[in-house]
Amino acid sequence: MNGEPIRIIRGRGGQVEAEGAVDAFAASVLARAGFDTYPTLRGVWIRLPFDLGRTWENEHASWAAEMLTAARYHVDLDQDLRVAPPSASAPSAQRRTKAAMTVQTAPPGASRRQRR
Repeated sequence: MNGEPIRIIRGRGGQVEAEGAVDAFAASVLARAGFDTYPTLRGVWIRLPFDLGRTWENEHASWAAEMLTAARYHVDLDQDLRVAPPSASAPSAQRRTKAAMTVQTAPPGASRRQRR
């Protein structure tokens, strides 16, 4: 890992590309996030597949940036590729209370098999 960042951008044609200091490990992380690698005369072209929708592209670009950052790479992600954080007004997941984890009695009329 050198000082040059990995840039994940939306190119002139609308495609999402990764460029910069991409080594073998970073390329495998990008592949895990859905990026394809194509050889060119100047090196390689790393991009997401076309026509899967901006939401899908933004999610996968953000996911790739998060994974690369976790692997201690310096990543520059375009602002328009960032996934919006969940809103504060969204309901949170319900938590189980202590009462939900206590032993419950059998409903009336339910019989257990008797041992012989």
